[in-house]
Amino acid sequence: MDLSQLLRATSRTFALGIELLPSGLREQVRVAYLVLRVSDYLEDNRVMDGETKIRLLELWHRVLHQEAQWPELAAAVDAGGAAGDPIPDLEAVRHVGSISDGLDELSPAARELIARHAGDSTLGMARWVARGPVFETVQDLDDYMHEVAGRVGYLLTDLFALWSPSLQSRIDRRMELGREFGLALQTVNVIRGLSSDHERGWIFVPATFLDGRAEPRDIFDPDRRALALEALDRLVTKAERHFDAAAAYVTMIPRRHVRIRLFCLLPLFFGVRTLAMSRANPDVLTGEVKITRKDVRTITRNSSAFGISNQWIRWYSARLLQQT
Repeated sequence: MDLSQLLRATSRTFALGIELLPSGLREQVRVAYLVLRVSDYLEDNRVMDGETKIRLLELWHRVLHQEAQWPELAAAVDAGGAAGDPIPDLEAVRHVGSISDGLDELSPAARELIARHAGDSTLGMARWVARGPVFETVQDLDDYMHEVAGRVGYLLTDLFALWSPSLQSRIDRRMELGREFGLALQTVNVIRGLSSDHERGWIFVPATFLDGRAEPRDIFDPDRRALALEALDRLVTKAERHFDAAAAYVTMIPRRHVRIRLFCLLPLFFGVRTLAMSRANPDVLTGEVKITRKDVRTITRNSSAFGISNQWIRWYSARLLQQT
């Protein structure tokens, strides 16, 4: 299985956007995404205990920095009982050799950026596995989301700047907004995954959202539905703020880089649409809210046609947010 096929096997939605990128950058982002899929699997699979996850995340970090070899990781994953795990990200782990080879085939500069940012994210995941699923404050949640998604914003921003000197200007601001973009998408993931994460013992709702009236686990009590919807509303409001920054990130990309803009616009608009569907929706507490294939086609078509306009980006984002 080549890396483009592997990408589609792990996430068709992300594959859709990555394949739109210009040649050269496309291969770098594809490898970066697959590297992170390995990290994600090691962090949130349901077949390994915490100690094993931490050990394998640290081993993967060493593989990325060429301090260990990928067969050692593959053998350790098999020994950890992953063979029958249904999580799609396991497919990336099964092909970790191909991913490692793909990383080594990139330019030294691109390889260093991916290894550094993905490696930092991987160690951040290990830190949170060790810390456990306790989110007392919004700052705790932001810290977790920074490790798993904010650093991805840093990585993509650095890869864009490496690919084109025109994307190196105001790099500090781009980094700041790129991190916010990652937090926007991760907050939507938190909302979408409230039910499934609860099943594995993680509740990404800060205790402060409940103002001392209940524990985060209580939002899954059918008799506390009003409290749950209040917490959900605070997550939605938080995501909206991050998405404002995400839109600003895209509008900083010069219009001539239309493929990069489109790559960024698709997850932005998919996320905003999901957010609109989740607002005040009790179904997120018992299952996963997903946008439809029609939504995907419509957003892709509209973004392709009008995505060069900064004014349209802000208007369309607001319009999607208002839809139910």
